[in-house]
Amino acid sequence: MAADFSRPGSLYGAIDLGARKQALDAQARRETAAQNPAPPGSAPEIIEANAATFTAEVVERSMGVPIVVEATVPRAAQVQDFSRALEKLAGEAKGVWLLARVDVEANPDLAQALRMRAIPTVYLAFQGQLMPLFEGPLAEPQLRQAIAQVFEQLGVALPPPGDDDDAETTPQEPAVDPDLLAADMAIEDGDLDAAAQAFQRLLTRQPGNEDAKIGLAGVGLLSRTLELDPSDVLTRAAAAPVDVPLQLQAADVELLGGQVDEAFDRLIALIRKTAGDDRDKARVHLLSLFETLPSDDPSVAKARRGLASALF
Repeated sequence: MAADFSRPGSLYGAIDLGARKQALDAQARRETAAQNPAPPGSAPEIIEANAATFTAEVVERSMGVPIVVEATVPRAAQVQDFSRALEKLAGEAKGVWLLARVDVEANPDLAQALRMRAIPTVYLAFQGQLMPLFEGPLAEPQLRQAIAQVFEQLGVALPPPGDDDDAETTPQEPAVDPDLLAADMAIEDGDLDAAAQAFQRLLTRQPGNEDAKIGLAGVGLLSRTLELDPSDVLTRAAAAPVDVPLQLQAADVELLGGQVDEAFDRLIALIRKTAGDDRDKARVHLLSLFETLPSDDPSVAKARRGLASALF
């Protein structure tokens, strides 16, 4: 069955009218940030939260950016190496997540509200929800691994450790990338393999290119659904709510048909109902569907909150 790229809700129409604009807006924001980089070696922003400011500075602010919360006693010698390591990781994150610190000695009521049992205790504030991560100080390698695993579970990509010394010497990419044009033309022709190859070439050159990520994920979605009868899949899925392969197919056809929230809700419900490998398959599939939309899409933000609640 050939893909109908012109029908309402089709992938190509969505990319052309919606995701393309969002991706270009994101590219403009990245270019602005590149023109105004933070000074090399500058310290990360640390939110010094207390009982009066915690809701506004941590919980509400986490709607826009994840916040790692260190509840600690800063003057205690045994936690200072840990605090410095956490600051180092926050600096490497380049704003992908922020660090908040709570002095629980000065804010005992807040410590009680957080139900702390050890110093330090680390929490994650994400999309307005606060969840505990781990207790007690960790050595930097274990801390790095723990933070990386948390954001991997949530599908949030962290920048690799390193410096930005080469940022100023990187040549400006052309406004219209030839591989992006090649991919768009291949999609118009119905050649999904050629489109995937073009998107992959662009990602190889520019790993953070959102247009290419959206396009490649979308081509994968189309490839998985070409031979499916949406009505049949959804009917069978309704009768088998824990059939993981069938539920993944149902989410695919819902997303392709423009039922974005329904597709995401289906997989979040599946994650709640399953465990082990089945749960992980549903989680990974949900993250792959996030890639078909711009990172700042409201439906993605809503689903990430649901995913966080289901996982933690």
